[in-house]
Order: sequence, then C-alpha cells, then structure tokens
Amino acid sequence: MFNFIDNSKIFSITSKAPKYVFFIFVIVLSLGLIEALVLSPKDYIQSHSVRIMYVHVPSAWISIGIFSIIGILSFGSIIFKNKNFSIISKSLAPSGLTFNIIALVTGSIWGKPTWGTWWAWDSRITSMVILCLFYLLYILAWRIIEDRNRVNQITSLIGIFGLINIPIIKFSVDWWSTLHQPSSIKLMEDSTIHSSMLIPLLLMTAAFALFSLLIFLMKYNTELIKIKNKGLDRL
Repeated sequence: MFNFIDNSKIFSITSKAPKYVFFIFVIVLSLGLIEALVLSPKDYIQSHSVRIMYVHVPSAWISIGIFSIIGILSFGSIIFKNKNFSIISKSLAPSGLTFNIIALVTGSIWGKPTWGTWWAWDSRITSMVILCLFYLLYILAWRIIEDRNRVNQITSLIGIFGLINIPIIKFSVDWWSTLHQPSSIKLMEDSTIHSSMLIPLLLMTAAFALFSLLIFLMKYNTELIKIKNKGLDRL
C-alpha cells in the first residue's frame, strides 16, 4: 500500500503549506521571545545567563526528535520498500543537523558561566556529538553516493543504527555521572521547573519545530520537483 505515491497530489498540498507555516511560526516565535527575554525571571544563581536555556534545550529536543523520525522512517523504507520515506528523511536531516550544532554551541556558551568551562566530555555532551556525527554521515551519504537504490539502503541503515543513540542521550544523566542535571520536565511525574520558565521553553520549542517544518517543506518540495524533472510520476 506504500509502494506507489502520486507526486503531483503530494506536491499540490506541500507547495501551499509553507506560507501558512511561516505565518504561524512568526507568531509563535514572537510570543516565545517575549516570554523568554522579557517576562521570564532570571535565575537566582545563574542570573540572566539562564535565558540561553530557551535556545539550547529546544534545539536539543528538535534535533533528537528529527533523528528519531529519520530512524523510524528508515525502518519503514526497508520494510515497505518505500522511497518516499527516504526522501522525507533526507529533507528532514539538514534542519536536524542545524539544531544539533546550535544545541552544542549554546551548551558550550552556557557551560562557561555555569560549570566554569567551555566544554566537558560528559555523557550527555558526548552522546550529542555522536548524534551530530550520525547526521553528518547521513547527509554525506546522500551527497556522495549516486546510485539511488544503494543510497536508500545505506542511509536507512545509518538512520536505524543512529536510533540506538537516542535513548542513550535521554537517559545518560541517569546512567552515568554527568554535569547535566536530571530532567526537569517529566511526562509521568510532576515537572520541577516553574511555569514562568516552562511556558517560554515550550513556546520556543514550538517555534523551532515550526521552523524545522518550514525548512522540511521547502526541501521536500525541491526533491519532488527533481523527481518530476527526471520524468518519474511516482516514487
């Protein structure tokens, strides 16, 4: 049921979506910045440097979330032999890598006043660097390998193996000694972060997610146009 997808029907939807996503993104980002920079309080220990959290944490969440999607779609690509899953993953990867790098850079900036050092090879940071390497391998494979079937197989394997790193990132602060504090936001328990900080954090996460969706749609539409120019009506 997944083997053949009409490109024209998909493109008719995805080509119209970016302008609406952009409009919502601007609104959510504006609200998030007001909450993060104006309304949220400074930390009693870290002072205003804690505001880096509103970029660092959402960036990390988005990069982890995107690779999780890539890993799941990689399974689907192998099981259902669906090339569209690979194209979706390919279109998601650039924004995932971008937010991964932003998370590492802002974490380093935040680490200097908080930990007294720009960098520390603790388990959370190391596993995020490994995630960045998986992103680089995934994107480079698409750029280097020309054979379509081969690149679909190799990138799917990279996505699946990289998926193993996701729970390591999540539970690294619980499994090993680390400079990172345990998660303040929990699904099954009460969160330990105050609502005055939680609201801007969630708003910035939503804004980054919308930005990722916007980049994905533009990249995905470009891929569909390339397929159409090659004379392929279906994936």
